[in-house]
Formats: sequence, C-alpha cells, structure tokens
Amino acid sequence: MNTPRYYVPARSHWPIIGAGAVFLTILSLARSIQESSSGEVSGLTLALTVVAGCAMLFMLFGWFGEVIKEGLQGYNSDQLKKSFRFSMGWFIFSEVMFFAGFFGALFYARMFAVPWLGGEGDKGVSNMLWEGFSAQWPLLTTPDMEKFPGATSVINAWKLPLINTALLVTSSFTLTFSHHALRAKDKQKTLLWLGLTLLLGFTFLVIQVYEYGHAMNDLGLTLNAGIYGSTFFMLTGFHGAHVTLGAIMLTVMFFRVKKDHFKPDDHFGFEASAWYWHFVDVVWLMLFVFVYVI
Repeated sequence: MNTPRYYVPARSHWPIIGAGAVFLTILSLARSIQESSSGEVSGLTLALTVVAGCAMLFMLFGWFGEVIKEGLQGYNSDQLKKSFRFSMGWFIFSEVMFFAGFFGALFYARMFAVPWLGGEGDKGVSNMLWEGFSAQWPLLTTPDMEKFPGATSVINAWKLPLINTALLVTSSFTLTFSHHALRAKDKQKTLLWLGLTLLLGFTFLVIQVYEYGHAMNDLGLTLNAGIYGSTFFMLTGFHGAHVTLGAIMLTVMFFRVKKDHFKPDDHFGFEASAWYWHFVDVVWLMLFVFVYVI
C-alpha cells in the first residue's frame, strides 16, 4: 500500500519579513493620510513609504520565488495544489470584505450621515450642528468650509473614468484569450494577449495618476475636501494599489510563460493572477457606478 506523500516546506524567514513589510506599509500609509490632511507630507514619511514598498517587493519576489522553484522541482502534490486554490480563494474573499467596508462607509455617508445633517430622517435634529447646511451628493459645500473646503467640481464620469473602464474591461477579455491560448499550447498567442493585458493595465494606472493631478490641482478635490474627497481617494486609491499589484503579478507570469514554467493542465500561478485581475476589474465597475456616476 502506497503512503500518500505531502511536501512539507522547511522553516522560512519570509513570514517575519512579510510581517515587517506589512507593518511599515500600514505605518507609512497612516502617516501619509494624517500629514496630507494638514497640507504637506514630510520627507520622513516619503522615505518610510519607499522603504515599505521595497520591503514588500523584496518579500513578494523572494517568497514566491522559492515557491516557484519548489513547483518546478516537482514538490507540489495534488493536495498542496488544492491548498493553493483554497488559499487564493480566501485571499480574494478577504479583499472583497476589505472593499465592502469602504463601500459601506460611502453608503452610510450618502444615505444617512449627510441627510441627517441636512435635517432629514429620524436623526434630522443633527441639523442643529450646522444650521442652514444643505444636504447634497457629491458634497461640495461641507458643514465646516474652513477646515474642510469642498471641491469646486467633480470629475466627469464620461471622460477619463469611462476610458479607464473600457481599458480594464478590455483587459479582462485579453487575459482570458491569453489563458485559452496557454491551455491550447500556443505560447506566442499567450504572450501576445498577456502583453496586451499589461499594456492596458499600465495605461489605466497612468491615466489614474493624471486624473489625480487634475482633481487636486484643478478641482480642489483632496483627502481634506470633506467626506466626498476622503471616500473618493480611499476607494480609488486602494483600487489603484490593487491594480498595481495585479500588474506586477501578470508581469511575473509573462516572464514565466517565456521560460516555459507552465503546462496546459498545470498553471495555477497564471490562474491565480487571472482571478485577482478579474476581481479588481469587477471592483472598478462598482467604483465607476457608485463613485463617479451616481
């Protein structure tokens, strides 16, 4: 009787490095938000952000590099591959709940907090805090215009955001074509469609950076522009960070395809990256509707 084999990896230093990188990332993010509300981000915070980013990339490339080597050496049993799929599924679920929290904050502000301050609903007595305040969304005239000056206007949903929506939706199709080509053992088409996906993804990021500059410099839309500004940048900013991570993952997949790391029936690294990319695409569609359009 054959005893089932299960590969148990050796002790690793990567988890503690990853924990440190996550801590630095959260610390730098908290400092950036706090300092940007007062008008200027310090050099120390910028340096901390760079260090955190480098530490995170070092951990990701180092840890996943070891996992890739183990897979190429044949250490990944069917049971381990199954655990990879469950792990990626739970990771994406955690990301769903992460964004659900921010969408929930947006919903609460729009449907409850702002109307209450305007005198509507069961808690309309809150209007006494800012007498004469008029509830509207997007909230351009904040209750306290001295501390939280509202934006002069909002970003037109049917210009840059619509272009970005078309880019991400198209990238989902090109990535799917690449996946089908990989399963069909067509390396050239796999690389072609995957390369086009990366081009669309990085173009999305460039446009979003330009949009942020336009919002801050021309429209006065910043994190300090009241609840509308804070929810706008929290949702779109975190989504942009996820698109960046997804683009990095797909870039790694591009070079792994070139090195023939995948087989038509064994390419979970590619599949996991595709799952993640489709997830950020769906989140963007929700952002486009609830942040830009409605």
